[in-house]
Amino acid sequence: MTAELIVALDYPDAAPARALVGALGDACGFYKVGSELFTAEGPAMIAALVAVGKDVFLDLKFHDIPNTMRGSARSAAALGSRLVTVHASAGEAGIAAAVDGAGDACGVLAVSVLTSLDAASVARVWGRERVTVREEVLRLAELAASAGAHGLVCAGTEAAAVRARFGDALALLVPGVRPAGAGADDQVRVVTPREAVAAGARYVVVGRAITGSRDPVAAARAIGEEVGAG
Repeated sequence: MTAELIVALDYPDAAPARALVGALGDACGFYKVGSELFTAEGPAMIAALVAVGKDVFLDLKFHDIPNTMRGSARSAAALGSRLVTVHASAGEAGIAAAVDGAGDACGVLAVSVLTSLDAASVARVWGRERVTVREEVLRLAELAASAGAHGLVCAGTEAAAVRARFGDALALLVPGVRPAGAGADDQVRVVTPREAVAAGARYVVVGRAITGSRDPVAAARAIGEEVGAG
């Protein structure tokens, strides 16, 4: 299996983001714009990426009433985003509304359990004494599949279980990816790029391992080769 490499532009403004995209050139054709960069720069950042032929993963994790999620996803698609995220915990109706709003040009990915949370944190958030992350991810994956989502965002540690149950029905996007030997930073459930692909990832998101590297181009090419995208 192979996966598409998405580089996370987790910057406070457009200048370093544009500089990285220019430096990477053909080493990466797919970028994540998250809440920090989008809040600072807005739709202009997406337009700038699309203008130079890059695909955009708009990671804003919409979580609202269905009508608002439909409109938000419609706007994301109109901007030229190829992928957009919503929280699976918004419910099946909310996910389905986002899918309807996004149309065929933009895939909706439902976020399951953030990679920064461990089992104890999930139990506290969900108000349960005993809960496993795997159980919660699979439960939310069921909502995503029933709502017609393009895919699911989950850690690589749960990706194999989702893949085993849903097969190709859900495209898996795995964040929290770190090269072997790299630090986990603020993530808890991390895997290497090779492990993510082996678990069934179709998309692999990498940020600091590339953006914080002394040689981002070499880092991007190495990870791209590891996931089969290079």
